[in-house]
Amino acid sequence: MTNRCLYHSNFRDFLNAQPEYILGSLHHAFHGETLTTTDEAWMGEIVLLQEVLLPWKDEEAGIIFEYDIPRLGKRIDVVLLLRGMVFCLEFKVGKREALQADVEQVMDYALDLKYFHLYSQDRFIVPVLIPTSYASSTSLIQPSIYDDQIYNPLITGAAGLQQLLRLVIEYAHATTPGTIKDWTISPYSPTPTIVEAARSLYENHSVEDITRHEADKVTTDATIAFIMQVINESKRKGQKSICFVTGVPGAGKTLVGLDVAVKQSYQEDGTFNEEDGAVYLSGNGPLVAVLTEALARDNHYKCVARQERKNLSDSRREVSKFIQIIHRYRDNMLAKIKNPVENGILEIDPEKAVKLQASGYGEVEHVAIFDEAQRSWTHERIANYLKRGGTYGNKLKVPNFPLSEAAFLIWSLDQREDWATIVCLVGGGQEINTGEAGISEWIKALKEQFTHWKIYISDQLTEPEYAEGKVNALLEKNPNVTFSNQLHLGVSLRSFRAERLSAFVHSLLSFNSRAIELYQDVVSHHYPIYLTRDMDQARAWLRKQARGTQQTGILVSKVAARFKPLAVNILAQGDENAVHWFLEDKTDVRSSNYLEDAATEIQVQGLELDYVCILWDADMRYEHGKWTYWKFNGKNAWTPERNLETQKYMLNAYRVLLTRARQGIVICVPKGNSNLTPEGFPEDPTRIPVLYNSTYEYLKEIGMEELPLS
Repeated sequence: MTNRCLYHSNFRDFLNAQPEYILGSLHHAFHGETLTTTDEAWMGEIVLLQEVLLPWKDEEAGIIFEYDIPRLGKRIDVVLLLRGMVFCLEFKVGKREALQADVEQVMDYALDLKYFHLYSQDRFIVPVLIPTSYASSTSLIQPSIYDDQIYNPLITGAAGLQQLLRLVIEYAHATTPGTIKDWTISPYSPTPTIVEAARSLYENHSVEDITRHEADKVTTDATIAFIMQVINESKRKGQKSICFVTGVPGAGKTLVGLDVAVKQSYQEDGTFNEEDGAVYLSGNGPLVAVLTEALARDNHYKCVARQERKNLSDSRREVSKFIQIIHRYRDNMLAKIKNPVENGILEIDPEKAVKLQASGYGEVEHVAIFDEAQRSWTHERIANYLKRGGTYGNKLKVPNFPLSEAAFLIWSLDQREDWATIVCLVGGGQEINTGEAGISEWIKALKEQFTHWKIYISDQLTEPEYAEGKVNALLEKNPNVTFSNQLHLGVSLRSFRAERLSAFVHSLLSFNSRAIELYQDVVSHHYPIYLTRDMDQARAWLRKQARGTQQTGILVSKVAARFKPLAVNILAQGDENAVHWFLEDKTDVRSSNYLEDAATEIQVQGLELDYVCILWDADMRYEHGKWTYWKFNGKNAWTPERNLETQKYMLNAYRVLLTRARQGIVICVPKGNSNLTPEGFPEDPTRIPVLYNSTYEYLKEIGMEELPLS
């Protein structure tokens, strides 16, 4: 059984098995509760296919249910490997008609296999949509006009599926029986075609508009040049290396990572570098979704303007070469290990992985750029996650996983037998979720397990906000360490805001005596930071500030709880919601500019807006010279949060929120509800003024100016 699907078998065993047994196998491999409709759909597919595939029962052929395309997070209902061809089957059980969106869905699966799945790239791929109650069947069978071995999508009801498979096999003259060896464990491998397309996308990118970076170009160029030099030296000497890049919020770390990914994938003459590619990876789902969608929309818009025919889904696919979710990269490597782990040592299982000449058992890229590397998981968190079988979908249970996520990612690149480089982009004091390890786990893994790796590190990484100031101790007596100021993204006077704002926020949160001075410094350079107790007043100020396409939004911490009385809704989880919030214009109610949905630190980390309102709830309060931390019980009271690690994440949440605005901030600390019931009790004990007043007074003591009345 491979972790990339819920069930796979040869035709003979599939046809001889009881449908209930196959359904049980799907259940066993699926993590979480399946819906009744899912069970009915699976059983319907099983029964139908056991009848449809009878003519080929004695052939060497394979069937796969719920196949995950490597690293893309997409799952195909059923794949048939028959007569050397790949049939992608998308079922719509009970449907009587074929919708355009469903046709596009199955076609996208075929294109993803062609572009990213090594063992499908030289095969004929046949996408088939099956609305089971559809009364007709495609009669015209032909390959695409693009000469890429992909057939035009075929449509049939359940009754016509067997005959349609016969017609395709006859049309293709596929007379030689045979499956495709190791297809289910095929390596991820983007074709040069898709990479070149992604490059053309990036050359016309709008990433700057999304990240709102203000870094001096000379500074970012120096950092990129240093990293490229490390990569070239690692290749020349056949060694493993890792770079740690620091930078204040807004300094352009994301842009540096994307630039390195693109530059590394091309030769100096502009041709695609098939051997030495790179990939940009982030665990921040909203960031990846927003960057991908923005680049794809930008490319699609330009294609339409040039009167070129191109689907938005094609543009998204091209972008996904360079920008990917780190968890899918990680899970693709996890699928290759021997399980259970013996003696605490990870080893590749040759039955689950294909050894390639260039990369061995490692992934196809030589260079991996990990954005927000400080958010990698601790050993405890990833071990517990894998012990219970991951999240919903394929069960990937590893009961005794021995490494932290950082150590595992280094191990993954270490599987290459030639050379590799990791680039860690690091934000200081921005661990915001339980189980995020900070940068110390990376350093610890290099010190204890990967002592042969060369380490290139920003001289700023020794500051207290990184690994709590323990970096020097962790790296002591390591001969492979090189410090460089070129790995810190300095900020020029032209982009004073990011640097000055970051220093002020740090002082505000740590009660540094320089907070008053730094506040005055920021506002004197035309970066307004106002204070108010009225959300309507805050909204009015935001709307007045934003001109043209400038973007506004409301931000709250994820622990905030009493925002409904202020007519604020929390943006629902899901990357698609973040995409709409960030990218739709002022005419769309889903846009941040409507100032109705507030995003949390989880949804905005790594991204910025022009003007923001930070709604400061009673979850973090200033009391007697220190912060106290509270969580709402969901009913009628705030309870103290005493866990020190959780307190750190809550503090960092406000650090992230306070550094998201490019042009200006208004902080709203509500007045609360001072009304009493006829009996003399608080009308709303969860919002009494005392929960907010001390925080408001602290911010005023710093010198923060109140929002002028309009």
